[in-house]
Amino acid sequence: MSTTRARPGDPRTDGTTERAADDGADAQARPVAGVIGLGTMGGAMARHLLAAGYEVVGYDVAEAQLAALGEAGGTPVGSPSEVAERADVLILSLPSQAAFEEVVGGPDGLTAQPSSRATIAVETSTLSLESKEHGRAQLAGVSIELLDCPISGTGAQMARGDAVFYLSGDERCAAAVEPLLAACGKAVFFLGSFGNGTRMKLVANHLVTIHNASAAEALVLARCGGIDPAVALPALVAGAGDSRMLEVRGPAMVAEEYEPPTMRVRTFLKDIGIIREFARSAGCVLPVFEAAAQLHERARDAGWSEADPASVHAVIERRSPNPPARPSP
Repeated sequence: MSTTRARPGDPRTDGTTERAADDGADAQARPVAGVIGLGTMGGAMARHLLAAGYEVVGYDVAEAQLAALGEAGGTPVGSPSEVAERADVLILSLPSQAAFEEVVGGPDGLTAQPSSRATIAVETSTLSLESKEHGRAQLAGVSIELLDCPISGTGAQMARGDAVFYLSGDERCAAAVEPLLAACGKAVFFLGSFGNGTRMKLVANHLVTIHNASAAEALVLARCGGIDPAVALPALVAGAGDSRMLEVRGPAMVAEEYEPPTMRVRTFLKDIGIIREFARSAGCVLPVFEAAAQLHERARDAGWSEADPASVHAVIERRSPNPPARPSP
């Protein structure tokens, strides 16, 4: 791994180079990774780390996720505090603020013991800055440095190592965890002070919200205009109107198959709420975002709460003139 320090905003790695350099490292010198939250994102990160030669210890509230980690070659344990006792670096991938608070301050949480083997925790969830700051202060009391590092990418992107990490916080600790993150994704951006990772992720998800809705609307427009969406999609992807959401979720929109989800509408609506609060606190008006956000809320109200956000396609199509019959969620 290169020891060159990137400027804030520069990508640390393009993924391929980082992994190639890491493959020759002495496995015994690698830190033990502890993954807390083994769902879509956390489970994929655990598998990437195992494939890169790291020892992985993990915890999840779901027995099925623990079993999957064991089958992949990792070591499942019974609590967050046990992960901290057996790992050097912790990676948190949690679905909600409540889950984060339980992992940090619960009876079996990371602060349950006055000290632990782990000294760095990487929080990869999309949560409010206030909750992350509070967790950071709690963990400092047990000598664990919390880094703020949300992920940009869907579950499918993480599964194939195509996600991006927005890393922020203590620079020395950030350098220490970069090789682990590079083993899981295609790029790591160091953004400076703690919280800048979350701020960058909220800006990114602002675009995801808009691009998801615009991709759906474009495919409905193509159909209404007499162009088969299956024909329109590759033509759009090849042209100036392309977007990552068109590439990632366009196929599900064309097939009208919104399950299994790469993430759930209800989870994405949590992110939308955080973006709204961020914009309000920054004094920024977001008219285009608000229009797109309302379409995601209508997807929830129409029964697509557990489906992929690609389901906004169904919402728009049903509002179009003379839409064909579509299955209910």
